Order: sequence, then C-alpha cells, then structure tokens
Amino acid sequence: MRIGLTGGIGSGKSTVSAMLARCGAAIVDTDAIGRRLTAAGGAAMPAVRQAFGDAIIGADGALDREAMRARAFSDPSAKQRLEALLHPLIGAEALREAAVSTSRVLVFDVPLLAESPHWRARVNRILVVDCRHATQIERVAQRAGWTHDAAERVIASQASRAARRTIADAVIFNDGIDLATLEATVSGLWSLWQPPAQDPVEQ
Repeated sequence: MRIGLTGGIGSGKSTVSAMLARCGAAIVDTDAIGRRLTAAGGAAMPAVRQAFGDAIIGADGALDREAMRARAFSDPSAKQRLEALLHPLIGAEALREAAVSTSRVLVFDVPLLAESPHWRARVNRILVVDCRHATQIERVAQRAGWTHDAAERVIASQASRAARRTIADAVIFNDGIDLATLEATVSGLWSLWQPPAQDPVEQ
C-alpha cells in the first residue's frame, strides 16, 4: 500500500505523518529529502549556486531558505527554476527510499502533491490534511522567523484547499480538535486502509 500524504503549510500534515509512522508506516519525506539535497555539500547545491549565485547561499554553505523564499516572492520564475532543479532529484531519491523499504505500507509525505500530477500514478491512496485558512496563518506565524504576511504569501503560492480535496481519497479536517482526536482519526483510517495479508505460499 502506497499512500500519498499532503496538506497546505500549517495544516498539521507533519503531525499526521508522525502518527502514521507510529502505526507502522515507513515514511518517505520529500521535504526532508529536499533539505538534504540543499544542505552544505548537498547534491543539488552546485546547480543551485550556478542558477542563483552566492546571494542565496548561507554562511554554512547550505541554501539560505529565507533568502530563496524572498527571491521567489519577488520573481515567480525563480521558484519555477528552483523546482525544476530540485524536483527530479527529490523524486529519484524518494523512489530509491521506497525501493529499499520492507514495510507493507509506505507513506509519501509530499507537500506539493496536488501540484505534481505524476504522484497520482505512484500511490494507491491520497490523504489530505486540511484546516481553515485562518488556522494555517495562525499556526505558521507562530514559527520562528515567520510573519502573517510571509504565511499568506506561501499559502497563496500553493494549491488551493479545494484543489487538494478534489484529488483526495480521504480528508482529515485538522481544525478545532485535540491531538487525541486527531490520532484516533488517523488510527481509524490506518485500519481501514491496511492491505490484506498475503496468504502463505503452499508447499
């Protein structure tokens, strides 16, 4: 069973991913892969430096994500060029991690799944974590280095809530509920989506 997990920034997708991991799923986190690729010495950094120059490289040699975010907001083509560099590398690494996994359930944690149609063919189910726009803003603005304006701009650059719900096989509305209720919802869906056990091979 391959599950595609997605949700807008601040939706609680990462919290749901951690709950699915506790249920027994193997998580392929494309955000984490992207961070590794753009860390100091990461495989993507030579191409990133060539495309954007030293202005978006931090003192540690990693991608300065805040500077890159500001660049993308002022120049939408910059975001497209960065994604064109990173997405093929992220996709290849995600498939490599999936290929070596021994888990019966794989969860591909993909923030931009709705924007990347090829993921639909790679998974059996799509799970969307959703919440109100105002809740997204409130949650993101509480993060270090974020403002309400920055949160608004990121949300505006992502697929709409309606677009994500359209591709979903299931939606978890993570708004106005506590963690215990959220975990119970995730556990119930986990039970529902468990692949059938394979019959033992007859001798």
